[in-house]
Amino acid sequence: NYCLLEGRANMPISRRNFFCGTAATALSLTATKSMSANCVMPTQARQAAFTPQGAINELMEGNARFVSGRPIKCDMHGLVLKTSTGQFPFAAVVSCIDSRVAAEMVFDQNNGDIFEARVAGNFVNTDILGSLEFACRVAGARAIVVMGHTECGAIKGAVDQVELGNLTQMLERIEPAVQAAGPVDVRTSINSEFVQKVADANVMLTVEAINTNSSVLADMVDSGELIIVGAMYDIATGKVNLIT
Repeated sequence: NYCLLEGRANMPISRRNFFCGTAATALSLTATKSMSANCVMPTQARQAAFTPQGAINELMEGNARFVSGRPIKCDMHGLVLKTSTGQFPFAAVVSCIDSRVAAEMVFDQNNGDIFEARVAGNFVNTDILGSLEFACRVAGARAIVVMGHTECGAIKGAVDQVELGNLTQMLERIEPAVQAAGPVDVRTSINSEFVQKVADANVMLTVEAINTNSSVLADMVDSGELIIVGAMYDIATGKVNLIT
């Protein structure tokens, strides 16, 4: 491309350089405009307009866009600048640390839209519960999604009773889900059906733990200010299914 070759620093201005530069600027402006056309600024008014169920619907609609390969294209740097003075997320997601499971991407959301707490095995402890209380009671999120995923390494580790440094104690938090998944002849991660049952049980127990161990969040649920749901992300398809 001649324009790319011509676009070198300190090059004398020529008629061709001028037109190349003008064309490049026009293309850049067009791209920025098209990227920003469908973006919605995460404002306080937008956050306030969400009902708890509406927040879940927005996430699921975003996942449908993600699965179909038609995500909303945004000027991410522009959003960084616009959200620098405050944040108004409409939902919070508790998900696994797995590198293939990034909630912002999975739900096709952008900078400032959602809180995300990530830990291997997507369970909750005091620190995460406190974070969720901040996200919802203080910062105004209207929904919490506990999202597990298929082929979860943490779940497999718990099933196999892996022992390794601090991982040993962490995996013990998933043991109740292993027991809740029901009896199995051979407890092994090779049994993919059993592993998925544990993953599903772990999500449901985490939802229960949030309601049980946080009176702040439980009160919000009771008053209709908040909804807490479980979900499962399929790493093979990109699809999220609600399991509550």
